[in-house]
Amino acid sequence: MNKNQLFVERREQGDYAVRRPNSQRASDVLPTQAAAIARSRKLSPGSTPLVERVRTTTRGHTDQWRKP
Repeated sequence: MNKNQLFVERREQGDYAVRRPNSQRASDVLPTQAAAIARSRKLSPGSTPLVERVRTTTRGHTDQWRKP
């Protein structure tokens, strides 16, 4: 896994955390998923963040990762 890879995941509080793999703390916490994706792109411009799926769709279920 790329050390510059970032993950956007939903927290229990309803906001979104931007994390690096195996990190203890979030790099940033933002109120919306869109804001967290934009922040992750600024933190790691050459990498595409992986975003936690937060709703069930015809293509995937919750707790799966997708590219934005």
